[in-house]
Amino acid sequence: MKILLCNDDGIHAQGIIALAEKLCEFAEVFVAAPDSERSAASNSLTLSHPLRVRDADFPAPVKKAWAISGTPSDCAKIAMSNLIDTKPDFVVSGINRGPNLCVDIFYSGTVAAAFEGAFKGIPSFAVSLDDYNADASYEAAAAWGANCIKSLIDMKPLPPRVYNINVPGRKSEDIKGVKITRSGTIDYKEQYDHRLDPYGKSYYWIMGNPEIVDNADDCDVVAVRNGYVSVTPLKADLTDHSLYSELKNRKF
Repeated sequence: MKILLCNDDGIHAQGIIALAEKLCEFAEVFVAAPDSERSAASNSLTLSHPLRVRDADFPAPVKKAWAISGTPSDCAKIAMSNLIDTKPDFVVSGINRGPNLCVDIFYSGTVAAAFEGAFKGIPSFAVSLDDYNADASYEAAAAWGANCIKSLIDMKPLPPRVYNINVPGRKSEDIKGVKITRSGTIDYKEQYDHRLDPYGKSYYWIMGNPEIVDNADDCDVVAVRNGYVSVTPLKADLTDHSLYSELKNRKF
């Protein structure tokens, strides 16, 4: 079994190292990750300048690791097309520092790298930890994330979707279990902190906290807040099929 592992926090991030160690227990793992942090890159690609790819030392026992001067999507695409000899069986992205829930999946570079696998017909997984702290522990997230991935892989045949896995920021023994969830709804109360640089010029830092709008138990954000690992199947087709049918029946 061959797994391509990517992320958006960079190749030296603790999350990708912890997850690689667990994945290597049951698969042949190749790592292709940004050479520095590319959080919130979404599905962006590098078009204005060439990509630099270099072999990277990686502490986990992976087959090969590359550091790439691009976005998470760049990393997944170039690895599948040029760096790995044969098509990977699965693409995994993570572990992200911070959750990727609700609308955040559209901004997430972690989820975007996983979608590159799904675009190619490969079942893919995004793993995130609900903890933004710089000293966050990834041990529980790696164990629960890898177990979820292995369980899903064993459910043959696995449809080529993105399976978005979010792990609570708790000790392993304090996590209550796994829930299959849908993408929830939050409302960001965005605020931009206006500041002045030493030259008197304006700049802004985005701030604000999300408010949960949909509090149903089967929402991803609610499940994680309640201490469960959330697994949400995602697909690339964003078409609203019910509205599509309605609009087709109308006369313009």
